[in-house]
Amino acid sequence: MHRRVLSPALVWAFTPYAIVSVVHVILLAIDSPAAGPTKILLMPLLAVPVVVFARRIGSPQATCLLAAALVFSWLGDSAGAFFPALPELPLMLGFFGLAHLAYIALFVGFLTRRRMPWWTLVYALWWIAMLVILGPHTDGLLLALAIYGLVLAGTAASSARSTSIIAIGGAFFLASDTILAFHLFLPEVVSPWGSPVVMLTYTLGQGLLIAGAIAALTLRSTP
Repeated sequence: MHRRVLSPALVWAFTPYAIVSVVHVILLAIDSPAAGPTKILLMPLLAVPVVVFARRIGSPQATCLLAAALVFSWLGDSAGAFFPALPELPLMLGFFGLAHLAYIALFVGFLTRRRMPWWTLVYALWWIAMLVILGPHTDGLLLALAIYGLVLAGTAASSARSTSIIAIGGAFFLASDTILAFHLFLPEVVSPWGSPVVMLTYTLGQGLLIAGAIAALTLRSTP
């Protein structure tokens, strides 16, 4: 069964996303204006394997949750470009918050394989630490940051109840948003490489979450 899931079709379906992710991170590192357009391409390209494997996933509800997570992530990535007249950061938090809720519903409803590992307590400690460290610097966004941090930690914790690939993806997603939060609220402690590192960990996290979910759901639906 593993051979059928980890097939050339799956690899090829992820190839455009992987290539554009690498290009995007490089463009960020050299401060190229082309980084913006490549960022907008990321989530549509990550949707390609979901479309390719939709029938083999075997659950329309799970497929819809995967699609919802990607659509809301895409809107979060593109908030500044799509809604230039509105404040970008609250929009990003809102859209990504909805993406995380879709991921949590997917993991809890379709991909839970074990009890919550004891080490996921680190995510609760992470949430407290982020509020203590960044709270004084959030300029009225403390409540939004606290709520978003809860759903982000919820994604990471619920992903740990599924496969190792999904758990690693959840950890990378959390790492990306942690670096981004420091980049936004305490920029003096983040190096000039902050943006490329944010997107490197983000693209890895999203890619692993989707790849792991497709692999696990396809295995589950295989007789």
